[in-house]
Amino acid sequence: MKGILSYGAYIPYNRLQRNKVKEFFGTSVFAGEKAVASFDEDSVTMGVEAAFHCLQGQDITKLASVHLATASGPYKEKSSIPTLVQALDLPANVKGVELAYSLRSGTSAILAAKANEMTLVIASDCRVGAPSGNNEQVFGDGAVSFLMGSGEGVIAHLLDAQIMHEDIVGQWQSQSDTFSQSWEDRFLSGVVLENVTATMKSLAERNQFTPDSITKVVISSPGHRSYLQVAKKLGFRQEQIQDSLLGTVGAAGSAHALLMLAAALETAQPGEKILVVNFAEGTDILLFEVTEAISKLSRRKAVQEHLAIKNNELSYSSYLKWRGILEVEPPRRPEPDRPSAPAMFRNYEQNLGFYGSRCTVCETPQFPKQRVCVQCQAKDQMEAYRFVGKTAKVMTYTIDYLAPTPAPPSFVAVVDFEGGGRVMCEVTDCSKEEITIGMEVEMTFRRLYEAKGIHNYFWKARPKR
Repeated sequence: MKGILSYGAYIPYNRLQRNKVKEFFGTSVFAGEKAVASFDEDSVTMGVEAAFHCLQGQDITKLASVHLATASGPYKEKSSIPTLVQALDLPANVKGVELAYSLRSGTSAILAAKANEMTLVIASDCRVGAPSGNNEQVFGDGAVSFLMGSGEGVIAHLLDAQIMHEDIVGQWQSQSDTFSQSWEDRFLSGVVLENVTATMKSLAERNQFTPDSITKVVISSPGHRSYLQVAKKLGFRQEQIQDSLLGTVGAAGSAHALLMLAAALETAQPGEKILVVNFAEGTDILLFEVTEAISKLSRRKAVQEHLAIKNNELSYSSYLKWRGILEVEPPRRPEPDRPSAPAMFRNYEQNLGFYGSRCTVCETPQFPKQRVCVQCQAKDQMEAYRFVGKTAKVMTYTIDYLAPTPAPPSFVAVVDFEGGGRVMCEVTDCSKEEITIGMEVEMTFRRLYEAKGIHNYFWKARPKR
């Protein structure tokens, strides 16, 4: 029987207080805040972060497949899985499957995983709602990852699932639309209740369970409060309903239902049953049972820890600039050239995998890759060396107010790694009051820039919190 072997999540550092939207437009807003991907983040970089936490302590050589679920990929025509594989240092021969265009693609990716092979499922989204609309308030950014497989290490068995497709124009974005759109909540609420109830009836009859036998129910559906209507209709009590994260993260698209599942697993005990209800053009309902193996899973960075690490001082104007909604004067310098495809191809291992070299004579790590050792001058005596995950500290830095960036000022630091190796890179998710010499940092995969339709990724440092 297949199930979950491990999980991880990522919620961006920046948060937008919804009352700042009210200050700008003078309209009523929902309570709380929403997670906002930085200008250098997208569905790919967030997916890499979530997968890193998921793969902690796992043997990736056994990985057979990678499933990526997103409704907001960086390209309309180009796979993102090779970028993920390189950044995560996964085997190059893993099977890749991308599931897109539906907010059910996250649960679909779980269901598509085979029981007889190890599959990494990544769900990540960064959707944009039109200014002053409900979607702008409700949509939040985030990513989650699950390692699926079978055997003694399964922490939650997938006991059964029920699927029902129904062609509903509820939430959509056409090829020509700038923003995601939604139909009226009153129409959607009725359709959701009818569809979910019918799907739930089939699953409950087949498995002979009642609402009282479920410990936690995860419900992802359109709107801000429809999940409560669904829970009441299905007969669940308030204490059984998993926190929707709408007041702290927002609706994270393809990742939303699975983010709530990860949060439920953080406090789950052996023997508990978790029901996942995910509605979009129909319903996916998944029934999990937690096993004794969950008590042996090492502590990992998932939902609760990310919720506690945040900057909730993001201005609404910065949010608009980061999303390209507010057009501002471009930097008074030439636009960046389109990255060279041959140069990118030659340096993928270095730039995406963050591999340098280590001298086999004196064991000095160095970045970028070298033929001649900077320490002992040995020539062509190098082996590949990956810097990701290594402890590092800022040795010196500069604050640049003139650099063209959507979030001035820009920070550039010289970072020294424990065990050797030095790199000069940008520092992100950091304020000028926070950055100091000796500050401990960790490397994070980010988008450097986009030029003429090509996205360029590299690694940046951020404070270790």
